[in-house]
Amino acid sequence: MLLAQSDSDFGVVQVFWSMLWFFLFVVWISLVLRVFSDIMRARDLSGVAKALWAIAIIVVPFLGVLIYLVVHGDNMSRRNEQRARDFDEASRSYVQDVVGSGPTAGEQLGALADLHSSGALNDDEYERAKANVLAS
Repeated sequence: MLLAQSDSDFGVVQVFWSMLWFFLFVVWISLVLRVFSDIMRARDLSGVAKALWAIAIIVVPFLGVLIYLVVHGDNMSRRNEQRARDFDEASRSYVQDVVGSGPTAGEQLGALADLHSSGALNDDEYERAKANVLAS
């Protein structure tokens, strides 16, 4: 009979519920890890406060996480924004240090043209130097 299913049958509804619970479990784990990392990175919390929050999350996980999000949710978002700004600034500074360390190809070609027009470079030397600049 189609309506009577045994325990060994795994229908579409069971697959859906299993996927939903797995998804919620993954979301829960990621939320707990995010809250733990925020607790440990918070500079406005003392060591005792960090330990108490960690114990609260371990002992009563749902309530501890929800209370932490209510109490420190705005600070959590500000710290994430500041960390993103610091990372962006550091990466921009690094790129400028690496890329901006020497003259650009346009500046090099301008200097070569000046040397060629002043007679310091003959036509063959100028063409070789120009090819080296364009190749790099």
